Amino acid sequence: MEKPHHGGLRPCTLIWLLLLALTVATYAAAQLGLQGKGLILGVLVLAIIKGQLVADHFMGLRRVGSFWRPLLGGYLFIVGALIATAFLLPQG
Repeated sequence: MEKPHHGGLRPCTLIWLLLLALTVATYAAAQLGLQGKGLILGVLVLAIIKGQLVADHFMGLRRVGSFWRPLLGGYLFIVGALIATAFLLPQG
């Protein structure tokens, strides 16, 4: 069981609140009609960070050996890089 921190909140609750805040920020950017390559790349980076947070804290990869965590981190990076490449390629 994880020990409470920061006013009695457990670390997993703090991570969940962070994930929620990042999701709301992404949603708000879309609702405000923000656009552009910078925004797209920013949202993509947030998605990769959220994926790593989920893997580390909710899938328990923070405590495992040196195989699974880099494997999933590499997967997130490769998928993110491919998506970024698709957005940045000239359309024609």
